[in-house]
Amino acid sequence: MSIGAAGSPAESKRLLRSLTLTHAVLYGLGVTIGAGIYVLVGIAAARSGMHAPLAFIAAALVMAFSAATFAELGTRMPVSASEAAYVQAAFRREWFSLAVGLLVVATATISAATISVGSAGYIAVFLAIPAPWIISGVVLAMGVVACLATVQSVTFAGIMTLVEVGGLVLIITAGLGHGTDVVTRLPELWPSARDATAWIGIGGTTLIAVFSFIGFEHLVNVAEEMKEPSRTLPRALFLTLGLTALIYALVVWIAVTAVPPQELARSSAPLALVFERLTGLPLVTMSAIAVVATLNGIIVHMIMIGRVIYGLADQGNLPKILARLNPVTHTPLLATAFGIGAILVLSLAVPLGGLADLTARFTLVVFAIVNVALIRIKRRHEASPPGAFICPMWVPFLGLVSSLLLLIVDLIA
Repeated sequence: MSIGAAGSPAESKRLLRSLTLTHAVLYGLGVTIGAGIYVLVGIAAARSGMHAPLAFIAAALVMAFSAATFAELGTRMPVSASEAAYVQAAFRREWFSLAVGLLVVATATISAATISVGSAGYIAVFLAIPAPWIISGVVLAMGVVACLATVQSVTFAGIMTLVEVGGLVLIITAGLGHGTDVVTRLPELWPSARDATAWIGIGGTTLIAVFSFIGFEHLVNVAEEMKEPSRTLPRALFLTLGLTALIYALVVWIAVTAVPPQELARSSAPLALVFERLTGLPLVTMSAIAVVATLNGIIVHMIMIGRVIYGLADQGNLPKILARLNPVTHTPLLATAFGIGAILVLSLAVPLGGLADLTARFTLVVFAIVNVALIRIKRRHEASPPGAFICPMWVPFLGLVSSLLLLIVDLIA
């Protein structure tokens, strides 16, 4: 997996290490912060009321164990199709490695197709065009962006991430400037230690909030294209998780102080309600931001899908032709095109309602497998490369337990 010296033939056959920490964090935020928060605010308010922000902080702490596992494995093996590589290193079963890699591709493809369908509704506010035409245009246009040189496509996605996050920051800023309630009501945030009902509500909300953090793990699939991945990847993972938690907690707190939790719970568009009440701006403004958010979600998923397919081919699990890089962009165009085609077919021809519900469950399965992979590698006392991020053995154990518990609760809920 080594990269040749600059200008050597070997370099043209490998992905370029061009991504900085800023690129990585913007990519991580783009793939993690999504439309989920716009819906979860109402659900969180219904279950936990003024205590809802605590659930998002707790969810981030739960995800931190698996983030540390990904950080260690990603710095041990900074390659594309990372999860497949980890499984191969731990279990030495090619079929298992391929299965995990394809599961990651399938999950991301379903997620991207769902976002593509969702984008049509927002875009229709501005363009009176049939949904299939909107979906086709969006997927193909974002596909072109995903095929650019990695630093270009990630920079483009990063700009869109700033707009997407900017919508949430606008709500936070408006809330902070709207009055003193945000500060004076802080004592209401923490429930009494004897209030069992409140703590049970927070626990139930945490389970839902966890799913709003899923996505940060996709950073490992662009580790091969990071400058100094041993330093950049762990920082990017934890910064993504920490910034997402901070943004979510502030948005939820401002929402429940600006609008009574019961009213938020009844609203079909709770964050839009908060936005309108705080800013007085028309809802079309939030719709425009939502368009950017959905388009950004499609791009970052396409980039990741292309890299996983490329990595599986590079590792010998898929035809080698999928590992070919374009000499101009140094990106896997065929692998990316395959992902774009799959997204287009799914979004136009397959009902995604039931499939979309499986994406979070599939992701938790992958989390559990990856944590087991690190446990096996650590038990064999395999030497780690210089500069690799190392976490204690109890970290992947807690990552495994939390992933399995979340999966079980989600399945029986």
